[in-house]
Amino acid sequence: KMEPMFSPALHRQRHQFVIDFVKQNKPKKVVDLGCNECTLLKTLRFHREIELLVGVDVNGAIVKKKMHGLAPISTDYLQPSYDQLRIELYQGSVTQKDARLRGFDLVTSIELIEHLTLTDVELFSEVVFGYMTPKTVIISTPNSEFNVFLPGVSRYRHSDHKFEWTRAEFRSWAMKVCLEYGYEVEFTGVGKAPHGQQEAVGFCSQIGVFHRLVGRDCCNMLLGSDAEDVFSYTLLYSVNYPSLHDNNILRRVLVSEVLYWAEELKKRWMEEGTWGTCGELVFCQTEGGVSVLSGSLCNLRYLLMDEPNIKLSQDGSAVLVNDYEEDQEEEDDDCNLEDSGYAKASQHSHRCGCGSGTSR
Repeated sequence: KMEPMFSPALHRQRHQFVIDFVKQNKPKKVVDLGCNECTLLKTLRFHREIELLVGVDVNGAIVKKKMHGLAPISTDYLQPSYDQLRIELYQGSVTQKDARLRGFDLVTSIELIEHLTLTDVELFSEVVFGYMTPKTVIISTPNSEFNVFLPGVSRYRHSDHKFEWTRAEFRSWAMKVCLEYGYEVEFTGVGKAPHGQQEAVGFCSQIGVFHRLVGRDCCNMLLGSDAEDVFSYTLLYSVNYPSLHDNNILRRVLVSEVLYWAEELKKRWMEEGTWGTCGELVFCQTEGGVSVLSGSLCNLRYLLMDEPNIKLSQDGSAVLVNDYEEDQEEEDDDCNLEDSGYAKASQHSHRCGCGSGTSR
């Protein structure tokens, strides 16, 4: 009901707050509690500094409807990056512990706690701050002082809300959490009040950003070492995005790059007539980023050694490419299906060895 009052819409402002935090702080492990339709996760997956992105919601049915929208798209496979990303979605309650969610860099809880009973809020505090012990927690919740500006809101903004806190009530709960579990908190929000009213009523959605105090790490590790591992959540979906850290994917990309550049260099140097006396083509280490991908020419040779699509010389020091296709054209008019653009071995080679003693 309150969305038309704000531009961008209020839920987008809340998500943007998290996105801006991620851009600035670059957390590697992030979990969104109450992920619902996975809207925030779908945006966060493009921030590839994140290596593990997790969503949890008590409503497994709604997650199942939306989870496939988090699958890698075709360009992720066609142009895999060095970045690693794993996405996991769970059905589970934020009042229950699960060992798989311990030790994250960032936990987000966007407009969630007001759906819990006050008893469950206490369990939530224990689970998130006492058991999961993330470095940072971002919690947003309605600010009831703002409700006077929201048409049609009599008591709560949503029929499922169990409470809506004033700024003072939210601050009181947050400070208690900090004292009990070793955090500090900053207060802010999104959704500004009408002109001249901001100081009097605050933001429409109030936000607390909790940071674990320095020195708590050791204490939490000791607490965790004696704790029994609990797995109360149900894994609904998991996917690993293609990454060049995967040797199979790296090899596929390298094969494609090597074949492409071998053919390009062959064409270029045949047109220019710059064949070397030994009939070799100099392997340019920077061409197409091949050496950047493989780390070194030695690594490249190792990765390509058993690759059936690439023909190496006997000592593995060169990629062999064909340069006699012009002579064959007249003879093979009937067989031009053989010409795939990546021709068979010949006397000329495209150097990819570890040594630098190539000739032009």
